[in-house]
Amino acid sequence: MQTGEHSLGELAVRFGLLLRGDPDVRVCRVATLANAGEGAISFLANAHYRKQLAHSRAAAIILSEADAPNCPVPALIDRNPYAVYARIATLLYPVPLPQPGIHPSAVVHPEARVARSASVGPLCVIEAGVLIGERVSVGAACIIESGASIGADTRLVSRVTVRPRVHIGARCTLQPGSVIGADGFGFAGEDRRWIKVPQVGAVRLGDDVEIGANTTIDCGAIEDTVIENGVKLDNQIQIGHNVTIGEHTIMASCSGVAGSTVIGKRCMIGGLVGFAGHITIADDVLITGFSMITASLQKAGSYSSGIPAQESREWWRTVARFKRLGRFG
Repeated sequence: MQTGEHSLGELAVRFGLLLRGDPDVRVCRVATLANAGEGAISFLANAHYRKQLAHSRAAAIILSEADAPNCPVPALIDRNPYAVYARIATLLYPVPLPQPGIHPSAVVHPEARVARSASVGPLCVIEAGVLIGERVSVGAACIIESGASIGADTRLVSRVTVRPRVHIGARCTLQPGSVIGADGFGFAGEDRRWIKVPQVGAVRLGDDVEIGANTTIDCGAIEDTVIENGVKLDNQIQIGHNVTIGEHTIMASCSGVAGSTVIGKRCMIGGLVGFAGHITIADDVLITGFSMITASLQKAGSYSSGIPAQESREWWRTVARFKRLGRFG
């Protein structure tokens, strides 16, 4: 869904940008540098695509001051073109606002409190003691269990499961299939058997959190699992019980965090990263994809442990060298 055309002059004023070119040029959609045409706005934020700039047919391009002299069309200039693109794309493609109300097929317990401005979609289940705030959107087939609360302007896309006593803050987005508050993986060993440990904590999500599709956040074993303000989690991530993730940390898909790990603020974590339990990660840590984190990281900085792919024959030689290292220890 688009909101119609916007002039470059309007965009420059709205987002505090430097404009080079005709302020009356209008844009209505986004496109890549290579495929943009009439009415499309594009951006250049990665030097890898700079060679496409000279031949772009976009109506306008968002880029940095350094790239502006080589831009053949009107330019919107900022030191962070990608962030500007995100804001303009959000303006051009707003999330449709559902009509307030409860779908006739939804099952809502009489002791649940649903704000009049909220929307509850088809086949949803809302249990006793649930609190749904103003302008919340609960998509089709979501289940919100007893005592859970959801803050204003939060959006559950579809098939989201929110377990008992979970608290979700304001302006959050939960993508399809996410599960918040599943039992943590807690078992006590006895005589080569496993006894389930009751998981009696909950989950607390701060404001402006995004949870990707089919991502699971386990409830705490005793105290709560905590996801702080502004955290962004990609698809298919597993967050174990009693994990804490600090404000504005971002984590790519298929990563796994074992129980009682504490991850600091503003961390950037690549895909397929595995964290051992009961460790602490400092603020402002960057971890590259495929890394295995088995001990605490006490200082900010960049960390890696994965080995990039190489030709199989060369890989086996590398493995052989690793094995021989022990002989000289």
